[in-house]
Amino acid sequence: MKNIHYPDSAKKAEVEGRVFASLIIKADGKIDSIKIVKGLCECCNKEVIRVIKKMPKWKAGMLGTGERVAVKLVLPVSFKLFDHTNEYSEIDRKVLQIPDSLTKTTENIASYITANFKDDKDKARAIFIWVATNIQYDVENMFAINFYEKREEKIAKSLKTKKGICENYASLFNDICIKSGIKSFVIEGYTKQNGFTDYIPHTWCAANIDSSWYLFDPTWGSGYVESGKFYRKINNDFFKVNPLTLIKSHMPFDYLWQFLYNPLTNQEFYEGKRQENKSLTYFNFVDSINLYENQNHIDQLISSAYRIEKNGIKNSMIFDRLQHIKIEVENDRQTKKINLYNSAVSDYNDGINKLNVFFNFKNKQFTPKKTDSEIKSMVDSSDYKFTCAKVKLGNINNPDPNTANMIKQLTKSIDAAAAQAKEQKDWLIIYFSKPKSLRKSMFYIRMK
Repeated sequence: MKNIHYPDSAKKAEVEGRVFASLIIKADGKIDSIKIVKGLCECCNKEVIRVIKKMPKWKAGMLGTGERVAVKLVLPVSFKLFDHTNEYSEIDRKVLQIPDSLTKTTENIASYITANFKDDKDKARAIFIWVATNIQYDVENMFAINFYEKREEKIAKSLKTKKGICENYASLFNDICIKSGIKSFVIEGYTKQNGFTDYIPHTWCAANIDSSWYLFDPTWGSGYVESGKFYRKINNDFFKVNPLTLIKSHMPFDYLWQFLYNPLTNQEFYEGKRQENKSLTYFNFVDSINLYENQNHIDQLISSAYRIEKNGIKNSMIFDRLQHIKIEVENDRQTKKINLYNSAVSDYNDGINKLNVFFNFKNKQFTPKKTDSEIKSMVDSSDYKFTCAKVKLGNINNPDPNTANMIKQLTKSIDAAAAQAKEQKDWLIIYFSKPKSLRKSMFYIRMK
């Protein structure tokens, strides 16, 4: 029966079987007098009654004269924990036997999966079904997608509450895959249902199975939302999907994650085109993914922003995601500038401290004794710090007016300190050139 929801309490109690419900189809097609003739448990019985009450009108019985009459029916409704016609039923059964004590961390879940399943296809299925079965869709927070929330926080939250939205499902699936030895990525984008584009972003996953890329949506695969309530119903249409199939309903912001040699544009997705446009420039997504993996995080964002813009800003979701990326890149640039400036300040202060140590040592007429090279290194080390500070300031590109003014002031201070260091280095050249018996007189000669 369509839209039937297997009650969680019945699943936990491993209740299986059939519920027989009687009902009367009145002459006008409306359903009446629903009764459970033979039931399973109270929650299964109530679920059957709920679904029957929501059914549309039926066609009433008809006599030979054409007159419509009421008809009594008995409907059997099956509740099965595992569909034994499902090729994955044994995998599903085994992974759902994982002890609760091992479901607190993705490390423990991955360890259980790798111990019980050997090939990547079986591991991916086990991960998919565990996530889809154990995480309840958080309807109340379905609009609360947070691109800035740390991956670790998304995972910890969903494991603790056993609830989440698409980014939690995807983060969990991805993390367990990686820890089970399967290459996987989280994909951000938007979707289309019944010909209409959704107005909130969505997140799903890709995993490399037997050297080929497949797509997984554990959120859509876990059930559906109806009248503001989540109903769990495993949908294998979103397990191990060919990229050419999922592109009909799932559009990544970054076309890299279409896994197509001729990726669709956002405009083509809106128009419902489902085939690669082979007249377009060939895009080697395999090489591009390899390059992506070797980039640092910021370079990944920069290349992603380029592809997102190139594919067309068709809706506010794409625009918002692009802005998020650009803000993160700019924040990183500003942070690097601040860190460079602060590091330059640190070098300057270190240089001043070293120079002061030299002055104090000189005022004591170089006692206790040090070798000439040790004395020389005291000034050289301070001068080196001033040089490092200047180099770092020079690496700050396009500073804002306030930062530019701070750089100007610090540069002036560094130049003054460096001049003092040079003066002392020149003094030492003369000092070292004299016989040791005449050096003491140098302490009474004022530098000009």
